Amino acid sequence: MPSSVLDAIRLGIWDYEPEKVDSQRFDPTGALPGSNEKLDILARRLATGLPLWHPEDRRSYDDIVRMED
Repeated sequence: MPSSVLDAIRLGIWDYEPEKVDSQRFDPTGALPGSNEKLDILARRLATGLPLWHPEDRRSYDDIVRMED
């Protein structure tokens, strides 16, 4: 059984759905969408079997106000 989406792709499993992970088990990011920092964080999440998206991730430039509060 694959432990991440990357493992599933390597095995030719295209409909793999990772197990649900409580968002409290990993940190949100304040990195701007599309930035190298954000892409690095997403790659680390993917490689470790975490969901790509955290509900509190920064989604736009304007989210900086919420992240700093």
